[in-house]
Amino acid sequence: MFDNLTARGRLPSLNGLRAFEAMGRTGSATRAAGELNVTHSAVSRQVKALEAALGVRLFEGPRHRLALTSAGRDLLAGLTTGFDALEAAVRATRRDREVQVAVNASLAVKWLIPRLPAFERLHPGIAVHLSDLAPHATGQRGADLVVRYLGVEALDREEVEVLAPNRIGLVCAPGLAPSVIAGAIGTRLAARTHPSGWADWAAAAGQPEARGPTRTLAHLHFVLDAALAGLGAAVLPWTIVADDVTAGRLAAPFGFVPDGGALAAIRTGEPPVRHVRTFLDWLRAEAEASAAQVEP
Repeated sequence: MFDNLTARGRLPSLNGLRAFEAMGRTGSATRAAGELNVTHSAVSRQVKALEAALGVRLFEGPRHRLALTSAGRDLLAGLTTGFDALEAAVRATRRDREVQVAVNASLAVKWLIPRLPAFERLHPGIAVHLSDLAPHATGQRGADLVVRYLGVEALDREEVEVLAPNRIGLVCAPGLAPSVIAGAIGTRLAARTHPSGWADWAAAAGQPEARGPTRTLAHLHFVLDAALAGLGAAVLPWTIVADDVTAGRLAAPFGFVPDGGALAAIRTGEPPVRHVRTFLDWLRAEAEASAAQVEP
């Protein structure tokens, strides 16, 4: 009975529009697939079907360096505004108190998740839902907050709330510490998501950048586990190594130094609703408590 109200046939597939918007906004079918929780090929198929339905090219260029066409840019602008409005309407209509948090995997695994039970005991009526944030993303549709490390250049943005200054340090298994102090670093452990970690530490600590074989792993928490296993030395933020350093499972021969950045939360709504603000205030208190324990 509602067929005439839906203008069937005039609007392309919403799945296709959604896939195109995510791919155009993130600049990659792979990143769009991660955000939408589908496969890379599914995004590509949806976008090709949308192009066929509209009769225009939305992307052009080599396969691995696709760029939006003029038609693609025009469509993306309207779709992003529309999907943002839909998301805002859904959030405003929710009757339950939920906080959607997008967070980098290493921060989630090594810092935030172990602390969440304390928040739930304090605020049993607020449900916190975590989603995986792409390594270099500063936004994610559906998230009330994005939690990640940010460099100094991003800290003055209006939507950014600094939780605690970031400190980084060289860490290793205690048995490797004497060699590290003597300058024999051995294997350098590095995260693919933070390729400049060793150089950043050298500059911040006033130390020469260590040379030697490098083992590159996918994420910071993989690097942390490798350091705990004695596979080499690593440069890591205090936030995610604090528990292991405090417990003596890791040594930090040179201490920790500020790198100019911070652990931060990026707001996606302005202003945050009360339960989001409650979580944000708790998050800042936890980050400040962690920072207060940092070794010199």
